[in-house]
Amino acid sequence: MAAQKINEGLEHLAKAEKCLKTGFLKWKPDYDSAASEYGKAAVAFKNAKQFEQAKDACLREAVAHENNRALFHAAKAYEQAGMMLKEMQKLPEAVQLIEKASMMYLENGTPDTAAMALERAGKLIENVDPEKAVQLYQQTANVFENEERLRQAVELLGKASRLLVRGRRFDEAALSIQKEKNIYKEIENYPTCYKKTIAQVLVHLHRNDYVAAERCVRESYSIPGFNGSEDCTALEQLLEGYDQQDQDQVAEVCNSPLFKYMDNDYAKLGLSLLVPGGGVKKKAAAPPQATPKGHTAPAAEDEEDEYAGGLC
Repeated sequence: MAAQKINEGLEHLAKAEKCLKTGFLKWKPDYDSAASEYGKAAVAFKNAKQFEQAKDACLREAVAHENNRALFHAAKAYEQAGMMLKEMQKLPEAVQLIEKASMMYLENGTPDTAAMALERAGKLIENVDPEKAVQLYQQTANVFENEERLRQAVELLGKASRLLVRGRRFDEAALSIQKEKNIYKEIENYPTCYKKTIAQVLVHLHRNDYVAAERCVRESYSIPGFNGSEDCTALEQLLEGYDQQDQDQVAEVCNSPLFKYMDNDYAKLGLSLLVPGGGVKKKAAAPPQATPKGHTAPAAEDEEDEYAGGLC
């Protein structure tokens, strides 16, 4: 079966080369027919699991389409070549070709297809090169934002933010989350704004920037419904505990369902948050209890009587 498909692919390659030849009666190469044959060759090689040959056929198809000024089809062929590289576990090279395809989609005036290609590239490289994936997700978000597709844009920004948090790139994460929050505010998704404020505060506290964390909460009072919400109350308690170096209070807030059921990367930030110095605030002494007659109870037995040894 594989040998048959390989032979089929080779036949299509030979036909493609024939389409490109010129002669006395054929002055111009037939790029359209050549591209079609290269595409058929790529499919045959792919079915035979000959991914290197399939990739080469895709690249030749792309060049033929470019020569024919068919940018969209050229981009598709470059993207397919990238997917062949993915099958060969050559992920950085695959991403490079998919990025090239996305630029051609943009040039062709099909930004949606460009954005989908960039997002696909981000998913491919996320576990290998998170920094590159962040860049790709941000590029995708920009494409969607330029097309005024804000919901899709903010979803991709969210992926970038979580990767930045995972990589402990907190300065960049803080900026990314702020951009998310601005878009959610613009589309009037206020409850998600509250959740982004929690994420912001956790990131700022991990940056050891209490002032920035407090400012985030203060600025969020202008968001409809935030003041007096469960999120607002929890954040005020968190900041109070952090400011007073009360690790117990901070842990109690961060272990609440509101924090624990956030996106996993943010929940982990809460669970790992330590107050400055890592101290635990001492509990205040209990007030003296009154006796039934209204007199205060005697001091504890182990307290030493000031006059126990007499007045001498």
